[in-house]
Amino acid sequence: MPAPSPVVELRDVSKTYPPTTKGGAEVVAIDGVSLTVDAGDVYGIIGYSGAGKSTLVRLINALERSTSGEIHVNGQDIARLPERELRPVRLGIGMIFQQFNLLGSRTVAANVGYPLEVARRPRDKRTARVAEMLDFVGLSDKARAYPDQLSGGQKQRVGIARALASQPGILLADEATSALDPETTHEVLDLLGRVNKEFGVTIIVITHEMDVIQTLATKVAVMDQGRVIERGDVFDVFSNPQQPASARFVSTVVKGLPSEGELTVLRHRHPGRIVTLAFRDSSVDQARVFGEFAAAGITFEVVYGGINEIQGRSFGHLTLALTSGPDAGRAGDADANIDALLDRVRTLTTVTEVR
Repeated sequence: MPAPSPVVELRDVSKTYPPTTKGGAEVVAIDGVSLTVDAGDVYGIIGYSGAGKSTLVRLINALERSTSGEIHVNGQDIARLPERELRPVRLGIGMIFQQFNLLGSRTVAANVGYPLEVARRPRDKRTARVAEMLDFVGLSDKARAYPDQLSGGQKQRVGIARALASQPGILLADEATSALDPETTHEVLDLLGRVNKEFGVTIIVITHEMDVIQTLATKVAVMDQGRVIERGDVFDVFSNPQQPASARFVSTVVKGLPSEGELTVLRHRHPGRIVTLAFRDSSVDQARVFGEFAAAGITFEVVYGGINEIQGRSFGHLTLALTSGPDAGRAGDADANIDALLDRVRTLTTVTEVR
């Protein structure tokens, strides 16, 4: 099977702004970022506010110019293209926004058709394409409505239809679900998933919401202070983050090891030995581990953590309170029984014991 071809490739890209005060230092928004997005990817870019995510996305569609580095879109370095040559590049890049950015004086159909109007497409082709896109997003009955008559989720679906009107190969989504409630967010994410699968559109998702990445993305890059500090398949980054900033993000949707404060509460509530088991991409290991507990006569209670699933692969941590059965005899025998069990379990998975 041939290797996927890069659609967007950033090579040592930086973006600086002039000092905000007289005599101050330049503001570094993007600092030496290199990134490759392959055709068909749903590539998530995450980071806390101020990490440089939105600046990065504006560089990709040349709404802003980089200070240095190369930005290749479909093999063409757009970083130094003159403005007149950027227009066809931008037509191949759709964009949806957090606040929808719809034109309040235009109907839904006119909003969707606006990029085609700018591109001077014939009226009959504009009309047909608008109807097709409104049908795709489920808003054919709202063609004559105005944006202020729509819900937030409907406005974002109009935004998606508008972004797809010119048949772009790339779609940029900048915090596209941040203004939506959880139920509407999942509807929009499902729609973006269809855009990727049915149209083959490569999607770059800028967000600070980890559940958006978990639901939609195939690959992810973590940004911090203008740099990409970690990247890879979503499963790998979520199940085994290598950087503290990545681990902080992951902890918002994945319960890992309990904190010291949480451990204090767990020790107070649960007698016995407390251990954390790590599971990664193997539900069979869970069955085998718990079979070892039963065979050894060890009673256990899950007191913290959980198992998550991304793209059909499971991972997570389970923290257990262990006590030996009544047949173990003295306390020393009970401890020895648990020690022997943990030695066997360590051949199946990672065990962290809290003393």
